[in-house]
Amino acid sequence: MKKNGNVKWLFVLVLALSMILAACSGGSSTSEKEAGNDIDEGKGKGIEGGDLVLAILSDASSLDPAGSNDVPSSVVQANIYETLVKRDDDNSIVAGLAEEWKAVDDTTYEFKLRKGVKFHDGEPFTADVVKMNLDRIRDAEVASPRYFLFEMISDVIVVDEHTVQIKTEYPFAPLLAHLSHNGGGMVSPKSIEADYAAMKSGKDAGSVIGTNPVGTGYFKFDKWEPGAEIKLVKNEDYWGDKAHVDSVTFKVIPESPVRNADLEAGYVHIADPIQPNEVAGINAGDFARVNQKASSSLAYLGFNSEKEPFNDPKVRRAVSMLVNKDDISEGVYDGFGIPAKGPLAPGIFGYNEDAKPIEYNVEEAKKLLKEAGYENGFKSSIWTNDNPQRQQIAVLMQEELKKVNIEVEIEVMEFGAYLEKTANGEHDMFILGWSNPTGDADYGMYALFHSSQHGSPGNRSFYTNPEVDKLLEEGRRESDPDERIKIYNKVQEHLIEDAPMAYLIHTEYLTGVSNKIRGFTIDTSGIYQLKNVQFVE
Repeated sequence: MKKNGNVKWLFVLVLALSMILAACSGGSSTSEKEAGNDIDEGKGKGIEGGDLVLAILSDASSLDPAGSNDVPSSVVQANIYETLVKRDDDNSIVAGLAEEWKAVDDTTYEFKLRKGVKFHDGEPFTADVVKMNLDRIRDAEVASPRYFLFEMISDVIVVDEHTVQIKTEYPFAPLLAHLSHNGGGMVSPKSIEADYAAMKSGKDAGSVIGTNPVGTGYFKFDKWEPGAEIKLVKNEDYWGDKAHVDSVTFKVIPESPVRNADLEAGYVHIADPIQPNEVAGINAGDFARVNQKASSSLAYLGFNSEKEPFNDPKVRRAVSMLVNKDDISEGVYDGFGIPAKGPLAPGIFGYNEDAKPIEYNVEEAKKLLKEAGYENGFKSSIWTNDNPQRQQIAVLMQEELKKVNIEVEIEVMEFGAYLEKTANGEHDMFILGWSNPTGDADYGMYALFHSSQHGSPGNRSFYTNPEVDKLLEEGRRESDPDERIKIYNKVQEHLIEDAPMAYLIHTEYLTGVSNKIRGFTIDTSGIYQLKNVQFVE
């Protein structure tokens, strides 16, 4: 295994040992999982103030809502910016910066905006600002990787100061869900103007907004030390109920033992992620509990379908047949997750309960490789980032692929470099994840598999299938929910057959939460909910 360019054989040994220990633990019992859910039980009364510190695995790559579409960036952005509408715990659309909305016709929504809302720099929130933001994220010069969320919008019309209409090119059923995504976070007009001015002077889009963000949220930006920490402070002029804590610091601590030690010592109050084989130990202690949340995310092994030999579906299917999901579910995740059938998690609109996944079958994999001309195997690589479970999966796959004479080198990268290189298509195989903050099949598949989304928007497999493109476009344009489900069932059948990626597991989010705080939750897409967090007496 390569890590930062050097061979780290000891690291492989440690990973293998951790998998053995996790497997020997026998998985988590139902009582353990249920016990981890009510993390506020028995805690004291909440108090105002205090400085909240989170220990996180990876740093953000951009604080621009139109910037990088990754979870480490989104968890910070969600506290700075707000969207027109939000999703509640039941996945229902609720009011955000828009108080009311209605469908004027099949392609027009009208929104009544909250009055009296101001940005952190004092600028008022108005319909003109909504138009400015939605025009920017669709601007080809900005080249946002989140463009796919709003590309169906044909026009944004300012009706009056607090009324705006959004028109779409065609009826688009999940528009409200897309507007709840933090890619639709509202940025101060002054920041947008300054960012465009910087672009004119030769700087990249987002150079201003991405490093000095200004939103309307209950926290506002204070400072960012890249690779170390991001600090936010309470917005005392927030239009709604204010946050309880004075500040929030996202502290980058890549090593799980260090995160946990800091949690126990009280240096941090939230540690994310907790490793599956650490859950029981933390819950048995007296300093923290592990919050468990079923996720809408997918962990996957992707293939660069533009590179030989992965341009051959037979090779991709053969490698997929060497994925032992039971070993991954129990040995790596200790039972905290659901083996994936396809790209969508249960509970996501469009999930196909009847999908027939590719099963583990070494002999059939050998046959397919022989048919593809690789009876004697080949050499390849698996890339991953500084995520322990992904690294463990890479080691498992390395061993499985030896059974068909495929020799694999593992390379572990820092998260930012990893995103850049996979977006550029420099990889063979890679392990990554995709969350689904909108709860809809369109988000779960369009960015990952449509040929227009190659690279940073999401399709890092560089997969192209005209029939899949056509179906995904039909799914966007169809307004009848039953017809949409039929379309997405067909898409999933194609994706299982073509195997642009091996669908591994829908994980649970495991977050260590100090007994010194209460009110923390995390949503199904992995976004922290920090507004209601309080220190306790």
